[in-house]
Amino acid sequence: MTPSELIARAIQRERQRADISLTALAQQAGLAKSTLSQLEAGKGNPSVETLWSIAAALGVPFSHLFEMPEPEVKLIRATEGVGVSSDHADFSTTLLDKCPAARRRDIYRAKVLRGEDRRANPHPAGTVEHVIVISGTVTVGPVDKPATLNTGDYYRYPADVAHQYVAECAEAQIVCIMESLE
Repeated sequence: MTPSELIARAIQRERQRADISLTALAQQAGLAKSTLSQLEAGKGNPSVETLWSIAAALGVPFSHLFEMPEPEVKLIRATEGVGVSSDHADFSTTLLDKCPAARRRDIYRAKVLRGEDRRANPHPAGTVEHVIVISGTVTVGPVDKPATLNTGDYYRYPADVAHQYVAECAEAQIVCIMESLE
């Protein structure tokens, strides 16, 4: 990733987190909307002063415009996790992951068949997928960091990179929860 692309993704990410329009950010930073638009497109060569103005308008440290936090991956096998049982019924639950603020989640059930490998292009920046295996065995996750999961296993991974779904048996059923910025 080039420095211009890194800065572009960081500005987009922080602007979305701040829930501010391109026009409003340009005004608050004292920049032309076209200049900010070019920076978000990865074009241009911003000065230190321009980046300080953007950081100040977003209310973030200057360094935030030079970092792309890697979404952490999280793998929980069916036999792992901290369970909480009911006192009144034969029922227990395990929290796999909580939804961060300013995010949305879409939930899908998917059937993955052997020989029908699914390679997915990157989703928008900041997208994360959560997969829980209902039945079978599948290999899912970023192409460079996949995990093989069995029934009941859970895996969270960044989906703003190329990722895959591969059945390791005749047919696997998964729940895929796609989390993105609001």
